Amino acid sequence: MIALRIQSLRKSFGNRVVLYNLELEINKGQIFGLIGPNGAGKTTTINCIAGLFNFDSGKIEIFGRDLITDRIEVKKNLGILFENTESLFEYLNGEEQLQFVGEIYGLDKATIKTRTYELFEYFNLDIFRWKSISEYSKGMRKKLALASILLYNPDLIIMDEPFDGLDTLTVKKIKELIKALKKNNKTILITSHILSYIEDVTDEVAIINNGKIIFKSPTNELRTKFRNSVTNEYYESLEEIFLDLTSNGEDDEKMIGWL
Repeated sequence: MIALRIQSLRKSFGNRVVLYNLELEINKGQIFGLIGPNGAGKTTTINCIAGLFNFDSGKIEIFGRDLITDRIEVKKNLGILFENTESLFEYLNGEEQLQFVGEIYGLDKATIKTRTYELFEYFNLDIFRWKSISEYSKGMRKKLALASILLYNPDLIIMDEPFDGLDTLTVKKIKELIKALKKNNKTILITSHILSYIEDVTDEVAIINNGKIIFKSPTNELRTKFRNSVTNEYYESLEEIFLDLTSNGEDDEKMIGWL
């Protein structure tokens, strides 16, 4: 079953086209990595999936439901971890945040209480549960935002830069969590600038550049399937492929003169 299908998605801001007939399919139970340089269209794609942006044309389906015509049902089964964690309510404390989310998604009080306790314990936020979110650090906000999604247990989870601002131990925990979610047949779409993490946890990866998917491959075939067009040598990492495909012929040796 296709968890996420994007067909001919086009999005522009004024005269500037950001997404050019974007095509993407992610299978249910798959961990999928979407990477690209700044301004390539990653965040715009996520905002379109979230329903925050109206797109010019095209279609987005989540588990076979159309995002536009079946928006409410789609969002019941979708969780998005935004990079800026603006989904948090700063005037609440951590526990109130999870209680509010649980009530919005129709969970009963007993389930909310149990899951809140388990999530605060898992993310080592126990002693901060009654602290105002406005006083949370960047890493704590990231963990609380992810806990807010896991609380209602959606089948499709999108994580935009999930490792940004986290310490090494928390990064390890998030990576283990992602793999555990896959075992429970959850579908996860991840964007990250840390390409080694993408290569470590994903089943498939795609590179977006200038609003189009320019590369897509199963992750386990990256180092054995693709060769550099000039040297004819296999790439040694996802980072090498990324740099080769997105460099646009720029001179890496170029330096600011006055430096």
